[in-house]
Amino acid sequence: MTYPITKRGAEMLKSELHKLKTVERPGVIQAIAEARAQGDLSENADYDAAKERQGFIEGRIAEIEGKLSAAQVIDPSTLDAGGRVVFGSTVELSDEDSGNEMTYQIVGEDEADLKQGLVNISSPIARALIGKEEGDTAEVQTPGGTRRFEIVAVRYV
Repeated sequence: MTYPITKRGAEMLKSELHKLKTVERPGVIQAIAEARAQGDLSENADYDAAKERQGFIEGRIAEIEGKLSAAQVIDPSTLDAGGRVVFGSTVELSDEDSGNEMTYQIVGEDEADLKQGLVNISSPIARALIGKEEGDTAEVQTPGGTRRFEIVAVRYV
């Protein structure tokens, strides 16, 4: 199974992986060594905390490496979807009830950040937008009921 991710998202994961391997992992190994030097490990909270942190770091490294190995990196600027909303596209919307305008980019799970306008491909709004074109209306089920959005523009940037 491939895992879609934008070029920016892949770079973010690579950067996090690099930090985990070059800063976090050596730091926790040092903390474990220092805790071991204190003697009795059975009641050593520093040792327990460092081992727990090591488990988290190693798990995250494995998770990122797995995602990157299965990643299908998509550069939105090279997309040619004929004006349709696809993974990686940036969509300008107008809320038909309030008239509010918003812009979202459809991205992978790891890069989603609603405050930055980055919506997860599997979110209700992204699913409602996929395949639509400029001028179309998308209906999105929200906890407050159905909302309708007009697609004002679709860009690949």
